[in-house]
Amino acid sequence: MRRPADDHEADDHAARAAAAWLESAPQSVAGQLALDEALLELAHEGLLAAPCVRTWMADGPAVVLGSSCRIDAEVDRAACAAAGVPILRRPSGGGTVVVGPGCLMWTVVVPHPAGAPPIEAIHAGMLGPLAAAVSTALAATGGPPRRVERRGTSDLVLTGDGTAAADERKVSGNALRVRRHGVLYHGTLLDACDLDLVARVLRHPPREPEYRAGRPHGAFLANLALGRAALDRAVRTAFNATAAAADWPRDRVERLVRDRYASADWTSRL
Repeated sequence: MRRPADDHEADDHAARAAAAWLESAPQSVAGQLALDEALLELAHEGLLAAPCVRTWMADGPAVVLGSSCRIDAEVDRAACAAAGVPILRRPSGGGTVVVGPGCLMWTVVVPHPAGAPPIEAIHAGMLGPLAAAVSTALAATGGPPRRVERRGTSDLVLTGDGTAAADERKVSGNALRVRRHGVLYHGTLLDACDLDLVARVLRHPPREPEYRAGRPHGAFLANLALGRAALDRAVRTAFNATAAAADWPRDRVERLVRDRYASADWTSRL
């Protein structure tokens, strides 16, 4: 008899063996968040044949709350209003982020017919390959030796030989949502993000990983400065997204936008 762990290993092998790269998507941030959840629905219902990988970048800045974040504990609403920055809420956990030009968003949705693996295995299986692929992209620039490594639960930081822990800068924050037969994992890759805007519209988070050591946003975040094409290649390499896909579940996305992601009640519920 096969052990449950063997089933999870088989699922992980399948995820690395072949994935679809989704090239089209809604244009709005609300639509993008809805698409992530719609793909997770398909995976959970057994309607997603293979892992789906995609990236997107918002045309303008927006604040995106984690599913259980309290707005006023993490966001300066007055600053958002003054800067014309909308506030939305995503389907996954984790902290609040600012998306927009220069912040590449990446998503992987994996069907797990035998049941989703343990949370730590999911974090490691997603962030390990991504850190390695982005590190390779950094090495290809020929600049000073730099690499990306995992820190905390689900962060990636920019570091290098001789870099003190206090000087490691976060370049990626990530979150997940798990259903019985599917996993949504998504996050940010800061490349040319307006870090001053982040400091203006976000409060210091109520919870922080130990390695942050109380640093304000400006002393904690950094940009990779690789360009979108290089980051897209890194994401595709990390998750072996070799097949092109153009279709996405429009009816599901429209429903989720209407019922959740464009709804003030959903965004302000906490």
